Amino acid sequence: MNKLIKPILQARALTKQVNTGDIQLTILQNIDLEVNPGEAVAIVGASGSGKSTLLGLLAGLDMPTQGKVHLNGVDIFSLNEDDRAALRGKILGFVFQSFQLLPALTAMENVMLPLELAGFKKADATAMKLLERVGLEKRLKHYPKQLSGGEQQRVAIARAFSTDPKLLLADEPTGNLDVSTGTQIIELMFELNREHGTTLVLVTHDEAISNRCSRQIRLAGGQLVQ
Repeated sequence: MNKLIKPILQARALTKQVNTGDIQLTILQNIDLEVNPGEAVAIVGASGSGKSTLLGLLAGLDMPTQGKVHLNGVDIFSLNEDDRAALRGKILGFVFQSFQLLPALTAMENVMLPLELAGFKKADATAMKLLERVGLEKRLKHYPKQLSGGEQQRVAIARAFSTDPKLLLADEPTGNLDVSTGTQIIELMFELNREHGTTLVLVTHDEAISNRCSRQIRLAGGQLVQ
C-alpha cells in the first residue's frame, strides 16, 4: 500500500467470537486489512468463512470481541450507536442480498428516505434521477411486492448511491437473482461505481464477479489467506 494515501477503511486485529452454550466459537480472528479510496475489493471465501460477519463489523453494524475499525479516519467503535449510525449515513452505501427495501414505501420513497434523513434538499429530484438511471422511471410509484427481484435490487442500488457515499458495501448482491438478472445488476453496480468514483467492498462467492475487482481478500476459517 502507498503510505501517502490515507485508507478509507482500516481494520486491525479484528476478532469476533460468540458463545454457544459451553463452546466459544471464533468466527473471525485477527483480521488486518486496508482499503484505499477508489479501490474495488472483493471479499471471497466458502460459505461460513466469515465474509458477511466481516462486512458487518467493517460497517459498525456488529461489535467485535476485540480489534478496531477506522472508517474515513474515525475509530467507529469509540462512538456510541447513534454516532455510528450518523457516520454511516454520511459515508456508507449498502446493497444487500435480500434487498432490504421497506415494504410500505414505494420505489421512489425508498430511495428518498436516506436523502431525507441526511437532510438533502430536493430529495425527490435526486431519487427520480437515480431511478431513471437504473431503468425504473416507469416504476416510481410501485411497492416492493409489485417489483421483480431484479427491479427490487435496482431500487436498492439507486438507494445505495443516493447520498453519493464514499464507500459502498455490497453483500452477495446477486445471491437472490437468476444468472441473467444477476449479470445485469453487477454491470449496473460497477457502472455506477465508476461514475460516482466510489470505493467498493463486495462480498461474493462468485469468482467471475470477484475477478472484476482490483483486489481480492480471501477468508478461510475466519482468517485471511494470502
